[in-house]
Amino acid sequence: MTENDLIQKCKKGSREAFNILFSRYQSQVINTAYGMLSDKEDAYDAAQEVFIRVYRNIGSFKEQSSFTTWLYRITMNVCSDFLRKRQKNVDVISINSFTEDNKDFDIKDEGQSVEESMEMSERQAAVREAISELKEEYRAVIVLCDIEGMSYEEISAALGIPHGTVKSRINRARNALKKKLEDKKELFFAK
Repeated sequence: MTENDLIQKCKKGSREAFNILFSRYQSQVINTAYGMLSDKEDAYDAAQEVFIRVYRNIGSFKEQSSFTTWLYRITMNVCSDFLRKRQKNVDVISINSFTEDNKDFDIKDEGQSVEESMEMSERQAAVREAISELKEEYRAVIVLCDIEGMSYEEISAALGIPHGTVKSRINRARNALKKKLEDKKELFFAK
């Protein structure tokens, strides 16, 4: 069944069609939310909220853009809401909030030695931490471009910003990431 068929059935109230859409996009939404929120539990909560909004608002989806663009826009809005709530509830956000639980997101390669796996985990944690320290507008474009692999046009549509703004934000975000990771360059370069 095509995505368009599923959307049309969802608009008519088909829970089965919605469950198929949910299954197709659940992991992408969770990964995007995790990239934005840097917290596994918040990512799952945000994903749940995203799909609640999709279910409630699928009837208003005008199909002028792709479904994934609409879905990413909802995801980014939900993540922004979570970040605002987090800032209201706490004066300081710990950048050391990465716990052993986050290892669930690491990709395990059985061919790597224990030392190589540990180094990879350290690199991933350093990058996640650096991304979490970026301004929200930079974090959004980095997650969508470099983690989700979206094109500049797709990011532009998902965030509702001009193509040129996407390009400049990605450039600024990458420069900011590079600066944040400079003191950890031994993790990224062979010894």
